[in-house]
Order: sequence, then C-alpha cells, then structure tokens
Amino acid sequence: MFEPRIIAFLCNWCTYVGADLAGTSRIQYPPNVRIVRLMCSGAVDPVYVLKPLLDGADGVLIGGCHPGDCHYQDGNYKAQRRVDTLKEILKGVGIDEDRVWLRWIAASEVEILKRGQK
Repeated sequence: MFEPRIIAFLCNWCTYVGADLAGTSRIQYPPNVRIVRLMCSGAVDPVYVLKPLLDGADGVLIGGCHPGDCHYQDGNYKAQRRVDTLKEILKGVGIDEDRVWLRWIAASEVEILKRGQK
C-alpha cells in the first residue's frame, strides 16, 4: 500500500506543540510524516520546501498559528505570501502545487494531525 512521505515544517508555538501533545497523549499521527520544528511558519524559506520535493518527498506541510495568533505577530501572513508565490513557481516548473499545504493548526487541534491515519 502506498504511504506518501510527508515533510512537516511546524511552528514551535502552535502546531509543534500540538504534535508534541499528540505524542505525550499517545495519539498517533501517521508514521510517514517527518517533523521539522521551526520558531515560526514565517521562517520557512521556499528552498526548504523545494528541496524535499526534489529529493523525493511526496508532499510538504507547513503548519502555523491561526491568523491573529502568531507569536511573532505577522509570521503566518509572511508564510501565506511565500507559499502563494511558491505555488506559482511550482506550476511554472511542472510540479503539482497541491503537494504543498499551508495549514493553521493550534496546539489544541491535535486531531488535525491525526487525520489521514487509518
């Protein structure tokens, strides 16, 4: 059975806390997801997203705080602009833009990380 390889860049203050809570609460999230903790979703450089895709990852998730809740005030808006630009670049070079996801996931929304698991 096909298990996509996903690289997840997660905000330290919201989404990573949710992933950590999932682990300490023994809530399993898919084992094919590799997590990279960042201080803010706004710190995700497009090169960080392109490299795993070119190296064979099936998708990249960028998880950040909900708009208005960013620890760094506007980092998530910066991430949104970067992802929008990156998706245009991906379309231009023939890579499916749907392989990159930007999601706002608060620490309390552990169930979102669990989705996709059978």
